[in-house]
Amino acid sequence: MITRTPLGGLVLTGALITHLGLALWRLALRRSLRMPLSQAVQTALGLLIPLQLLRHITHTTVAHQNFAVNDTYPYVIVLMWNAPAVWWQSALLLVVWVHGCMGLHFWLRLTDWWRNALPYMIGLAVFIPSFALAGLLTEGRRIYDIFVEGTERAALMASYNWPSQDSFASLQLVETRLVQIFVFLLFLTAMIYGLRKLLRRRRSVRITYRNGPIVVAEKGMTLLEMSRANAIPHTALCGGKGRCTTCRVVIEDGADTLPPPSDAEARSLAAVRAPQNMRLACQIHPNAPLSVCRLFRPDGQKGRAHASQGEERQLAILFLDMRGFTARTSGQLPYDVVFLLNRFFDAIVPCILNNGGTVDKYLGDGLLAVFEAPDAVKSAQAGLHAVTDIGRAVADFNETLLSEGEAPVRIGMGLHLGEVVIGEIGSSGNAPRTIIGDTVNAASRLEAQTKELGVELLVSAQALLAAGYDTQKLGLRDFQLRGVSAPLAALPVRQTMELPEILDVPGH
Repeated sequence: MITRTPLGGLVLTGALITHLGLALWRLALRRSLRMPLSQAVQTALGLLIPLQLLRHITHTTVAHQNFAVNDTYPYVIVLMWNAPAVWWQSALLLVVWVHGCMGLHFWLRLTDWWRNALPYMIGLAVFIPSFALAGLLTEGRRIYDIFVEGTERAALMASYNWPSQDSFASLQLVETRLVQIFVFLLFLTAMIYGLRKLLRRRRSVRITYRNGPIVVAEKGMTLLEMSRANAIPHTALCGGKGRCTTCRVVIEDGADTLPPPSDAEARSLAAVRAPQNMRLACQIHPNAPLSVCRLFRPDGQKGRAHASQGEERQLAILFLDMRGFTARTSGQLPYDVVFLLNRFFDAIVPCILNNGGTVDKYLGDGLLAVFEAPDAVKSAQAGLHAVTDIGRAVADFNETLLSEGEAPVRIGMGLHLGEVVIGEIGSSGNAPRTIIGDTVNAASRLEAQTKELGVELLVSAQALLAAGYDTQKLGLRDFQLRGVSAPLAALPVRQTMELPEILDVPGH
């Protein structure tokens, strides 16, 4: 119904020719074969697809058109089942699927909705080819057993119009010719690439990188391509499409030799409030000497640029503070103060770590923790489990203190969920990974508000909603927090151990 209709045949043939033509054309026009590993893998897979398809096309479309073979699914399975072809065709399925998934990911990875949908898309990406191969295995065993058994073989061969030996020899010759054409096209692509490279060597431009090398590169390349061609680390998360702006450079000398930014580049630069002497390396084609400074640069440490540029994620943030610490420790020896704090943190920090959280920083008698998880749902759930465990741990800790004749400690916690920026912040070589953003400020304000309310915990509505709770049934209150523009709804919890009962969660 699809492959044998004129429209279906046109679409499939056109897709194959377009795919192969564009792949070879892009290779022939490349300034350099240096590329990121992910792009190299995608390119290699893109070339393997047509090569692997040639045998399939020969024994289906060509066999049908030239020898009237009824190339149904059972025929194809019987033909290749007891031969290496079944492995080649299974590999073809996986290559096409992985190649397509990579293309979709590189295209959409900068959008918010794709990041949110990514866990589900990964599931589809795994299950669909798994089901396809499972179907091949199941049907292959069934139809091949019938064929080998023999009683229905003649009828099956007649229904398929099974090719003769001469027909198979003709098909093999067609397959060989198609492979030869493919190899010739690859050779032609290599010849075009080599010829253009020889011609371009007559024209070159000098690029000086601040705190980096001085290179001579071919005119006509983008600055990003020049960096990659000369093995100079240069961040470009979107692959050089002018969307992410991580390839930004400051033009220190030679800016007047560059044409003005295109509309697309101007929009990207305006979005990050770039100064006049800042350009996108993936969009400029230097034709005169330039001196540049990469905004995101590894400084000799592999991967620093990617870690430094920051990543925006939706995560749960916890601020925790010990109440009355200053009054409690007034007049105590420094050793006693440090001993109390360490015992306190020894009691509560495992509750954070055991639920997948990390302590971002210690703040004297408090801490800031973040719950990194694949999605906001798991992050919020981990945060709620952690604060419940902390409430129980503090109760046990206070029992120990009372048995020692010490006064119990009181805590205040603020748990919030929202967008945060995670990255290495600091000077090169001394840049710890940390989090910043309005969400962090809001969580801090919630923690401070617990002192005025006399409660242990304030959980924002965002964290509760992300964890799957119906906030309409809970006693949320609106808080106008300092430094937070809009009122923030949150659930006050007098004692954190009561949180599961308040949320109507049986056990923990």
